[in-house]
Amino acid sequence: MTDQDLDDRARQILRDNDRGGYTIPTKGLYPFQWNWDSAFAAWGFSTFDIDRAWTELETLFSGQWDTGMVPHIIFHVEDDGYFPGSSVWSTGQTPPSSGISQPPVAATLARKIFETDPEAGRDRLSALYPKLLDWHRWWREARTVDGLACVTHPWESGRDNCPDWDPGMENVDGSGVGPYQRRDTGHVDASMRPSKEEYDRYLALVQYGVACGWDQGQILGKGPFVMADPAITFILIRANRDLAALAEVLGADSAEPLGWARDLETALPGIWNEDLQAYCARDMRTGAFARSISSGASLGLLAAVENPQMEDRLSAIWDRVEYGFPSNDPAAPSFDARRYWRGPTWPVVNSLIAMGLKDAGRGNEEMRLRRETARLIRDGGFYEYFDPTDGTPCGGNHFTWTAAIWLAWASPNARN
Repeated sequence: MTDQDLDDRARQILRDNDRGGYTIPTKGLYPFQWNWDSAFAAWGFSTFDIDRAWTELETLFSGQWDTGMVPHIIFHVEDDGYFPGSSVWSTGQTPPSSGISQPPVAATLARKIFETDPEAGRDRLSALYPKLLDWHRWWREARTVDGLACVTHPWESGRDNCPDWDPGMENVDGSGVGPYQRRDTGHVDASMRPSKEEYDRYLALVQYGVACGWDQGQILGKGPFVMADPAITFILIRANRDLAALAEVLGADSAEPLGWARDLETALPGIWNEDLQAYCARDMRTGAFARSISSGASLGLLAAVENPQMEDRLSAIWDRVEYGFPSNDPAAPSFDARRYWRGPTWPVVNSLIAMGLKDAGRGNEEMRLRRETARLIRDGGFYEYFDPTDGTPCGGNHFTWTAAIWLAWASPNARN
């Protein structure tokens, strides 16, 4: 299959997963609108249908809460092929949604979409900008502890079963969640998904949210799981700066998002792990650090945060695999090459790392990452993620965000 054939195939995947205003990640496994998946879908659409790209973001923000939060799932329609559905979350929102958020990449990708065609996007951006600002403010007010961006559920990080969350999840009691029927393992190999014990704890956190009426202050202040996330922190630093750049384009005041970015960067010593010589997730209840370096640390360059000690560690981690950056250090006991976020490489994360490499002037490394990611897709197809040691495709197939980053970044025909 030629690169042009792959371009055509990627566009068809986006069209096939289009549900009329929003795009599902893939049929069956993920039948709703997911937050950061949708932002990447918009980036992919911008390569051939700019109007549809803006519509994707607008539909995502149609689920924004009055508090400013943009939830991680919006249940535009019901589908019993996924668990937990809207009735389990019981947030009382219209449209129904989950009660947590997801990585705030939308401002960064909205900027890229706008720069593709500023004339076509100015009015759409003008309407979207205040909603983006409200969401970023929500992160500052509802998810920040000691200046650091935190997550209150592993799903909120977008990296569900990453070893980053092991210290915090050890203190979550999942024994009383009651019986339930998972749907994900009916769509893909169970060995590539989170374990039953992890899922019990995920549901315990959802049940805690329901019990407190999704009071975000209580969840942050008293909930059983609060961990500072290097990935979210770095993504927010970058996204706040991109939001400030968009403000200037629109003639708005950029001081507030720039101030948020500076405050997050000032707080970074709070997640510096001397033992690992890297920025790591940290349990804000106990102070315990994650026990290995994840791909979250690799997003430092996305935020223009350079650290020579950490860069040496990250370079060594990358060199331990053949394809892309792994989601967990292959030298760590917790590494599992094909189990979701405990080892696989994710093309979508590779694209974020590449943005940072390119901005830092590290063109050779950016080209290497793009070349390795493109090879995965050429050889394995448009899968959700891949084994970084041998390239085996894993998770869902016909996957929206993999198709999107092929079009926007990995393809030799992309406007890199």
